[in-house]
Amino acid sequence: MDFKSEIANSIKNAIRQIYEIEFEDDVLYNNVEIPKDKKNGDYSFPCFTLAKNLKNAPVKIAEAIKENIMVENDIENATGAGSDQADGKDNTSADSNRVDENGMTCSEKNKIFEKIENVNGFLNFYISKSAIVQEAIDKFSANSERYGASDEGNGQNIIVEFSSPNIAKPFHIGHLMTTILGHSLYNIYKYLGYNAIALNHLGDYGTQFAKMIEGYKRWGSEYDFSDHPIDKLADIYKRINQLCEDDEQVLTQCRETFKKLEDGNQECVELWQKFRELSLSEFNKIYDLLGIKFDSLNGEAFYSDKVDEVVELLKQHDALSVSQGAEVVDLTEIGSEVPFMIKKADGTSLYATRDLAAILYRTREYNFSKCLYVVANEQSVYFRNLFYVAQFLGIDKKYLDGLEHVGYGMISLPEGKMSTRKGNFVKVEDLLNDSIKKVDEVLKDRDIADKEKTAKQVGIGAIVFADQKENRIKDQVFDINAALNFNGETGPYVQYAAVRCASILRKAGFDLENVASNVDAKLLTDEESIEVAKLVSAFPEIIHQAMQKSEPSYITRHLLKLAQSYSSFYNKNKVICEDEKLQNARLYLTYMVKKVLEIGLNLLGIEVPEQM
Repeated sequence: MDFKSEIANSIKNAIRQIYEIEFEDDVLYNNVEIPKDKKNGDYSFPCFTLAKNLKNAPVKIAEAIKENIMVENDIENATGAGSDQADGKDNTSADSNRVDENGMTCSEKNKIFEKIENVNGFLNFYISKSAIVQEAIDKFSANSERYGASDEGNGQNIIVEFSSPNIAKPFHIGHLMTTILGHSLYNIYKYLGYNAIALNHLGDYGTQFAKMIEGYKRWGSEYDFSDHPIDKLADIYKRINQLCEDDEQVLTQCRETFKKLEDGNQECVELWQKFRELSLSEFNKIYDLLGIKFDSLNGEAFYSDKVDEVVELLKQHDALSVSQGAEVVDLTEIGSEVPFMIKKADGTSLYATRDLAAILYRTREYNFSKCLYVVANEQSVYFRNLFYVAQFLGIDKKYLDGLEHVGYGMISLPEGKMSTRKGNFVKVEDLLNDSIKKVDEVLKDRDIADKEKTAKQVGIGAIVFADQKENRIKDQVFDINAALNFNGETGPYVQYAAVRCASILRKAGFDLENVASNVDAKLLTDEESIEVAKLVSAFPEIIHQAMQKSEPSYITRHLLKLAQSYSSFYNKNKVICEDEKLQNARLYLTYMVKKVLEIGLNLLGIEVPEQM
């Protein structure tokens, strides 16, 4: 049963009878909400959204709809706002067996709605406690192993471009958010039936690599690249940048070297390939720790031979002009005085040119419904301009509409912002390993079969969870000690809740097949059980919201609420008890919580240990 749908349908029928106006189902359904304050019912509908169409005050609309629903469905009348008392009205009716559009009789509805209140234009609906629990059980039981999954995305390709580090540079925590956020979005889309495609658009081209080539020529013989090669390349990069700042001629030489690289100079290409291979070898260590795999590692270099077509298409659509020797696209139509550069005066391309080539390639290769770019908020203006210029490539509007920048705030350390150029950064590999070591220290005295595996799952899970706990657009100061707090709003806390549920089920000898068919919802109507059931029931919608908003923190926050609510339930209720029916009901509720926590954590890219 979908309570929101039933409420929307009841409101629709009331409006039809009172005002003789027909509303679309989605208009009403989408406005049914869950109040923040439990005192305002289980669901609420703001009648302000109806005032314009019904030409009446929201309070009067709410009262008329309330009275109609109560009369039609024989629901007890509330004595006043916030009251838990009914007026004693006889609920029997000759029309109690009348069936509505959803196939429900009035007497069945009477078992769902305990009361309805009109509070300042809000219709507050109070649902029967046993109905809430039964609805949660029925919804969960229909697909317990893949609860919340769907096939809504069947046949649709979704590109998620994420991580995208620059080769020959350390993978620092500035890259962590795009990597973790993108991986979660990929998992969520896959879970909802979409054909998600994970792309790692490596930063493996441009003037910075010409700098690396020039630096390597000067100082490469000083380094041993067999151990921690990126550290050595980073040091060379730091040195060559300093030299470029001190000597303008060196910077000019680097630009000339990039032109050679674009033209296919053998020495330059071989050095570039060396840097790329060394970098990927190191990056893959991090991706393996995080459990991430990509469908494509085509970076900027892959599109370097495709930029000529981009230039030609822009010319065909009269979008290209010359400014100070460079080829550009005018952006005054979208309020920018600075044009979008396509080729520099020396004829070399830019990363923007290659991004346009990538869009063109992806429309042909993937026929995408969406192409998500998981890149920091700092690049929002760039992506606005990029998507604007893309329209002059002559591609179908459906692809233009599918281009989306998923921005996020910057991650910094308590010491401040990082810079690879200045050598001030924290490597992700070091961060992950440090987190694992800290967890290993916590677990050293605990009776756990595989401490190494558990420390890895908890240590990495803590970082992944911490990165996604808050709204993605917020800037964050990363604190590893806070992330590893087993008692705070953290990954380890949620993991422990899932592990505790599994432990209770093992101890009780839980048999899913036998218990699932013998769950009495009426035994789970205490406040703590109701709250847990509501959160379990809401989980599929939370996944969907996370997908729609590109916001995994919806899932993160929901899992925290569920873990906290189950803790309250566990502290107030003895799960394993002498009453078999009561035990079965509480065990099944525990099983539901365990599965939701596991599924939710997995969607975030976090494993659940067997023990903690």
